[in-house]
Amino acid sequence: MVSPVSGNVSRVRQESLLGGDDGAAALVPPNPTPQKLRKAAAGCQACPLWKTGTQTVFGEGPEDAELMFVGEQPGDREDIEGRPFVGPAGQLFDRALEDAGLDRSRTYVTNAVKHFKWTPRGKRRIHQKPSWSEISACHPWLESELAVIHPRVLVPMGAVAAQALLGKDFRVTRDRGRRLDSDLAPIVVATVHPSSVLRSRDRERDYEGLVQDLRTVASALRAT
Repeated sequence: MVSPVSGNVSRVRQESLLGGDDGAAALVPPNPTPQKLRKAAAGCQACPLWKTGTQTVFGEGPEDAELMFVGEQPGDREDIEGRPFVGPAGQLFDRALEDAGLDRSRTYVTNAVKHFKWTPRGKRRIHQKPSWSEISACHPWLESELAVIHPRVLVPMGAVAAQALLGKDFRVTRDRGRRLDSDLAPIVVATVHPSSVLRSRDRERDYEGLVQDLRTVASALRAT
C-alpha cells in the first residue's frame, strides 16, 4: 500500500510503491498549488507519451475540494480539449454523479497518467492501456495533486488508478464500493471506470452499479 502523501512534494519519494526512477519528480515546483502544478506539467516529457499526446491533460476542480476522483488517462476528446472527463465516458460520469447526488463542480477530477496513449485504427485514435513505467513516471504529479488538494474522500476509478494508488494486487472487482483502509485520505472508495460501463454488454446494470458506488461515496462525504 502506498504510504501517506507528504506535505512537502518538491521531492517526491524514490521509495514509492511504483519504483523506478523519479519520473516527473524533478518538474514538481516547490510550494506547489494546482495552478503551479498545471503549468509545470504542461511541458512534461517524463515518459514517451508526450510525443504522441496533443497536450498534457491535468486535473481540474476547486483547491478546497473534499472529493477527488482519479481515472486512468485522458481519452481522445480530453486530449483535444485539454480537460479531464469531457468525452463520452465523462458525460456518463457526469450523469452518474447527478444520479448519486454529487456535484461535479465541487470535486477535483484527474487521471493517473496525464497524456493520451493511443494507437491508430483508420482515422480513429484507439485507447491503449498505459504501461507500469508510464504510470510510474507520471506518479509524482498525482502524488502532488493529492498533497495540495488533500481530499476527505478519494475515489480511484478503474484498475489502473486503483493499482497506482493502492498497489498492484488491488482488484476493483473484488473491493469496489466499500471503504478501504488507506493513509491516502480519511475515506477511500474504489469503483469502476465509466468507460467500462460504455463497453458493457449490460450497460444498464453496470451503470446502476457505478451509481450505487457513488451513492456510497456521497453518504461517506455527508458523514464527514
